[in-house]
Amino acid sequence: MDTRDTAPQLTARAILLSLILTVALAAANAYLGLFAGMTVATAIPAAVISMGVLRLLGRSNILENNIVATGASAGSAIAAGTIFTIPALVIMGHWTKFDYWWVLAIAGLGGMLGVLFSVPLRRTLIIEQDLKFPEGVATAEVLKIGENPGPGLRALGFAAAAGAIFKTALSGLRLSPEAFTAAGFVGDRALAVFALNLSPALLGVGYIVGINIGSLMLSGGALSWWIFIPYYHGFLLDQDPALSARVAGAAAGDAAYMIWSAKIRYIGVGAMLIGGLWSLWTLRGSLLSGVRTGLALKGSGDRSVPHTERDLPMTAILAGIVLFVIPLFALYHAVVGHFGIALTMAVIMVIAGFVFSSVSGYMAGLVGSSNNPVSGITISTILFASLVLLAMLGPGSAVGPVAAILIGAVICNAAAIAGDNLQDLKAGQLVGATPWRQQVMLAVGALASAAVMAPVLNLLLEAYGIGTPARAGVTALPAPQATLMASVAGGIFGAGLPWNMVATGAVVGALVIALDAWLKRTGRSWRAPVLAVAVGIYLPLELSTPIFAGGLVAELATRWHRRRSPGADPEILKQNGLLFSAGLIAGEALIGVALAIPIVLSGDAEVLAVGEQLRPGQWAGVVALAAVGWWLFRTATAGARRAA
Repeated sequence: MDTRDTAPQLTARAILLSLILTVALAAANAYLGLFAGMTVATAIPAAVISMGVLRLLGRSNILENNIVATGASAGSAIAAGTIFTIPALVIMGHWTKFDYWWVLAIAGLGGMLGVLFSVPLRRTLIIEQDLKFPEGVATAEVLKIGENPGPGLRALGFAAAAGAIFKTALSGLRLSPEAFTAAGFVGDRALAVFALNLSPALLGVGYIVGINIGSLMLSGGALSWWIFIPYYHGFLLDQDPALSARVAGAAAGDAAYMIWSAKIRYIGVGAMLIGGLWSLWTLRGSLLSGVRTGLALKGSGDRSVPHTERDLPMTAILAGIVLFVIPLFALYHAVVGHFGIALTMAVIMVIAGFVFSSVSGYMAGLVGSSNNPVSGITISTILFASLVLLAMLGPGSAVGPVAAILIGAVICNAAAIAGDNLQDLKAGQLVGATPWRQQVMLAVGALASAAVMAPVLNLLLEAYGIGTPARAGVTALPAPQATLMASVAGGIFGAGLPWNMVATGAVVGALVIALDAWLKRTGRSWRAPVLAVAVGIYLPLELSTPIFAGGLVAELATRWHRRRSPGADPEILKQNGLLFSAGLIAGEALIGVALAIPIVLSGDAEVLAVGEQLRPGQWAGVVALAAVGWWLFRTATAGARRAA
C-alpha cells in the first residue's frame, strides 16, 4: 500500500487553519467581487501560508498543506456564487438587508450540492480528458517546492501590507480620489472619457488573469466607452427624451456614465447571454460522459482501489443530493406559496445545477477558476428559469423575478464550488492526496464561508451601499453581476429591458465567438473568450484599465524570464509575482471590509479623512499606483535578476 495512505491529511490543526483562512478569504473576495465584478482563486496563497504556519507548529507534510489549501479555496468560490446573485434581491427591493439564515441556506446548500455534483466529474475531466486545470497545477508546484516558503511568504506579506496601506490612504484618509478620470466634449455631439481606478487589487487581478484576458476586458471597455457611448450621445440621445433631459447640462464624465448605466451596459448583457448559451453548446459532449462515469465509480470504502482514486461513494452522493434538495424545496415554497411551482423550481435547480456544475468544471480545466465564466452560466440559468416561471405565473408577477434569482443563486454557488473542487482535486492528484478527504474538507470550507456571507454583505451594504450609495460621500459597490441578474429577471417579467441594446450585444457576442473560432482553427495561442469582452462592456471603464495594466506587467515579466531562462516555464519562475498579486488583493479587500466598520458606527463616510489642505490630490495616487506596479514587476522578476 502507498505509504501516503496513512500520512496525516485531515488533521485538527489543518482543519482549523483552513477555516481561519476560508473566512478571511471569503470576506476579501466578497468585497472584490462587488467592487470589480471578479473574484480570484485563493488556493495558492493559502498553500504558502499553510506551509509557513504548520512548519512553525511542528512537523508537517505536503498532504496536510494540501488539505489547508483545499478548504481555504472554498472561500473564493462561495463568495463568487453569493455576490454574483444574492445582492440582486436587495437591488430589486425584495430585501432591505441580508437575512442570515436565508443566505446561509442558499449559499451553504448550493455549495454542498456543488461538492456532490463534482465528484462524478473528477475521473472524466481530470484523468480521462486530462485538462490543464492551471491553478491546480500551480498549487501542486507550490506545494512541491515548499521546502522554503519564506520568499513567497515575504512577497505575500509585503504586498498585503501595501494593499492595506494604499486602501486606507484613499478610502479612509481620502488623500486622493479613488479613480483618475479625464473627460470632455468633442464638438457638439461627441464626448471622450478615460478613467483609471487607483486600486492595487485590480493590478493584482490583471497580473493573475494575464494579458490575454486583460486585453479583452479593455477591448470591451473601449467598445462601450469609446465607441457605443459617443455614438449614442451623438446620434441616438435625441430619440430618448427622458435620458436626454437627465444628460442635459451634465459634465462629460457624468453624461457618459448616465448613458452607460441606462443603455450601453445592456449591450454587455446581450453578449453575456449569447456567451453563456454558446458555452453550453460547446460543452454538450462532455456532460453525459460525466454522468456515465460517475455512476460506475467505486467509493472510498473499497480497499482494492488505491487511496488516490477513492472518491465519496455514489450512494452517499445520491442520498446527499436528495437530503439537500428537500430544504431548498421548502425555501422555494415559502417564497411562491405553491407546491407545484416550488417543485418545478427544485427540479430545474437539480438538473441545471448538475449540468452547469459540469460546464463550470470543464471551463475551470480549460482556463482556470479565476477566468471561469460562472456569471455567464448563471445568466443562462436565470433566463431559462424566468421563462419557465413566466409561463406558470404570468407577466407582471412580483414573485417571479425573486424565484428566478433564488434558483440562479443556488446553481451559481454549486457551479462555483464544482469548478473550484476540481482544481483542488487536480492539485491533489499531482501530490498524491486522497480525493474523498479533499471533498470532505471542501464541504466544510463551503459551509464556513456561507456562514460569514450575510454579516459581511450587511456590513458592506450599510457602509458603502450596493448598486446605490448608502450615504453621501461614499462610492457604492457596483455589484455588476447581481445588477445584471436583477435586470434580466425583472425584464422577463415586464419590468422592462432595452431589448434593442440586448440584441446589439448578442450580435457583438456572436462576432467575438466567430473571431475566437477563427483563432482556434488557425492554431493561435491568443484566444477571445466572449465573456471576457462582455464583462468589459458591462463594467465601468475605470475597472478595466488597471486590470489591463496588471496583465501588461505579467506579460513583461514572462518575456523577461523567457530571455534569461530559455526553456524554463516562465509561469513557475514568476510565481512570487502571483503571490504578490494575491497579497495586494487580500490586503486591499480586507481593509475595505474593515474600513466599513467605523463608517457604519459613525454614520460618516469621512470619519477617518484628513483635512483638505493635507490631501495631495489624484496625481499622487496615480504615481503611487505606478510605484506599486513597478514593485510587482521587480518581485515577479527577482529570481531571474539574481541569477543574472
